Amino acid sequence: MRRLDAIGAFDDTVCKQIVNGMMTETVLTAAESLKDSARAALGPRNLILVGLMGAGKSSIGRLVATQLGIPFVDTDVEIERVSRMTISELFAAYGEEEFRALETRVIKRLLKGGPRVVSTGGGAFINERTRRHVKKGGLSLWLKADLDVLWERVNKRDTRPLLKTENPKQTLENLMNARYPIYAEADLTVLSRDVHKDVIAKEVLAAIIDSKESMR
Repeated sequence: MRRLDAIGAFDDTVCKQIVNGMMTETVLTAAESLKDSARAALGPRNLILVGLMGAGKSSIGRLVATQLGIPFVDTDVEIERVSRMTISELFAAYGEEEFRALETRVIKRLLKGGPRVVSTGGGAFINERTRRHVKKGGLSLWLKADLDVLWERVNKRDTRPLLKTENPKQTLENLMNARYPIYAEADLTVLSRDVHKDVIAKEVLAAIIDSKESMR
């Protein structure tokens, strides 16, 4: 597993020149080079984002897909589309076990095509069958975040079935403790934190490039 926690020298140069009002042709060329290199490194594979709720899989995934020039799909949105029910309704009506079975089928189908950026639900990679499909279906990347970052992002909406408990923050921490060792099986890890999403997206692109270099 490769890990990329900090923005690289490329991004430091870009940020300094933008702050100083020096958006030059060189900077724009470097930005395009990062996207082109990441797209070449990804090749025909899917990029599959895994991680806990609130990690930014959907928002970062959409941005990365746009930069790579490939489609983006959110598995939760696709599940809701095919079932004509919300995730909360599915959990309430059928329970988590049946939901996970549906999730596995949807993800297996989505990963047969590509390349695309695929954002998965927080519990998808934890399911052993789904995890096997993800590992075969492309390059997996864990967006890792600490508890305070996740809580700040998820506590504003009452749409997370697993957090409908007496102490949702403690439940979130329990999920972290149980799931993080499994998320660590992903091919790549990028730290999701309280910075502009463009920063995280560039780190994802750099991680893709780095994964290709490490295979040589």
